[in-house]
Formats: sequence, C-alpha cells, structure tokens
Amino acid sequence: MSKKPELLVPAGSFPELKAYVEAGADAVLLGEVKFAMRLPGDFTVPEIAEAVKYGHERGAKIYVSINKLMHNEQLDELRSYASELKDTGIDGIQFGDPAVLMTLKEIAPQIPLHWNAEMTSTNYSTANYWGSKGATRVVLARELNMDEITDMQPMLQVEAEVQVHGMTNIYHSKRRLVRSYMTHQGRQAPEGNLDKERGLFLIEAERPDEKFPIYEDENGTHIMSSDDICILEDLHILMAAGIGSFKIETLLKPIAYNTAVIRTYRKAIDAYVQDPDGYEFDETWMEDIRRVQDPERELSFGFFYKEQVF
Repeated sequence: MSKKPELLVPAGSFPELKAYVEAGADAVLLGEVKFAMRLPGDFTVPEIAEAVKYGHERGAKIYVSINKLMHNEQLDELRSYASELKDTGIDGIQFGDPAVLMTLKEIAPQIPLHWNAEMTSTNYSTANYWGSKGATRVVLARELNMDEITDMQPMLQVEAEVQVHGMTNIYHSKRRLVRSYMTHQGRQAPEGNLDKERGLFLIEAERPDEKFPIYEDENGTHIMSSDDICILEDLHILMAAGIGSFKIETLLKPIAYNTAVIRTYRKAIDAYVQDPDGYEFDETWMEDIRRVQDPERELSFGFFYKEQVF
C-alpha cells in the first residue's frame, strides 16, 4: 500500500467545511481577508478554533492562510493574530511574506509553515532554502509542467503541494481597477466591494468566447482563469512521484460542484493507494466531473503539459 497523499480544499464557511470533509477532504484551508487573499470566505479566530475541533474529530487537518504581503502598519496586527492562532490547534499556516515566518517562529514555533509564493516557487533549491528557515512544505507554482514537478520531487527536502483542479489567479493588483475604469468612463461605481457574488467577467475582444471571472475586495482586483485545471486522468503520475498534497481550488464554485469534485478525486486517490501497481484510471470518474462542470468553462491540463517561459 502506497503512502496516502493529502486532499486539500479551501472553505469559506462552516457549511462548506462540513460538506468538504464529509466528501473526503483530508485538510481544509481557512483564513481572514485581512491577512489572506483569494479565499472563498472569512473565518474569525473563534470560528477557526471551532473548525479545528470539528476537523480533528473527523481526522481532517485545518490550515490557515496568511498569504498577503505585509506592510509596516500591519506587523503589530500580525503579531496579535499569531498570538490568537497559537492556541487554536491549527495544523499549519501558509505564508508568502518572510515577515509571517519570522513572526510565527517567535510567537508560535510549534505551528508548521507552508511556503506559498504563488508563481515564484519554481525550483527545489529555493524551496529547500525556505525549508532551512523553518518551512515544512512548498506550494509549487502552477506554471510548472509535469516533468518539472516530478523531476523536482526527489530533490526536495520539504513536502510539496500541487494544485490539481479548479481555476487559478492570472492577475492581481492592489488597485481597484474596475472602479477606476468605471470612473474614467464617467459611470457611477456601485457601493461596497465588487465581490465574488456579483458574477463579473472580463472579456477580451480577441477572445469573445472566454470569460475571465473578476472581483474586487479589500486586497484589490483579482482576475481568474477562464478554464479549470483538471489533472484527474494523470493524477497517478503525481502520486507515483510522491507529491504529498493535492489542492482542489474551490473559489467561485458552488458547494455542490466542489463536493462532487472532492468525491471523485477521493476515489482516484484511494484506488491508487490501495494498489499502485494495479491502478487503472476509471473513465466514469471524468464523467462525474463533466456532469457538474460549467459548460462555459473548459477543463484543461493547465501548464502540466506546456513549456512556460518565465
């Protein structure tokens, strides 16, 4: 029997958390918009503590995202946040800014740290550097292809996390670009954030059939991919390479969709772990996902089989 990789999903509410754990998620990523970007919702510290209790009773880990770049005026808040989190029992924190690592090592050194630098985690040497500073996991860049990921794995001194399903962020600005554009046109911008519930899309003249979801919140403007990664058919390659954690991105998807996807990947992972040598991909698994997939969003391999120039 092979070592079982983790199936990780973000959750934005307690109903989502419960649904995803029941569907087969091994770990759930939570956080607050004040300290994290591109999460499906907010969890306060007391709610995080409650999530930990719920998850641990069911064998699921709870991670907290602190993936914002911190400014000077936020460092005191970060220290307070770390102090509040240290007694919640969380199983890890995702970080990108070294200030988060330094703060957590001082205030809550018992909490494992996962280095998530979005698109700059592209080689094993840099990942191992952060491992030497205290990180136990690297979240690999989504722009890496399959060969780069599998070739890197034997050289890593930390665990690797790879996104295997869902949309990706393709552009972020701390500015409110939609509001600025509407103001430039002399149009009245709506009150409040142009949040995820509004269903806004960016459409380019050259590609009128592709819709890029776009939203604005306290962290600025986020433009998401027009397609969804789905590496289910070749998940066994990543499992054979020894990748420790597979992430399903749940952002901007309904609970019913996410639970169906989680259940499907759960089947594939369990089948492989039970018998790696006898593992065979079941085409009905893809049909289960296609059945719930938005027809306007293509399922793709992302960069898994593309050469990317950085």
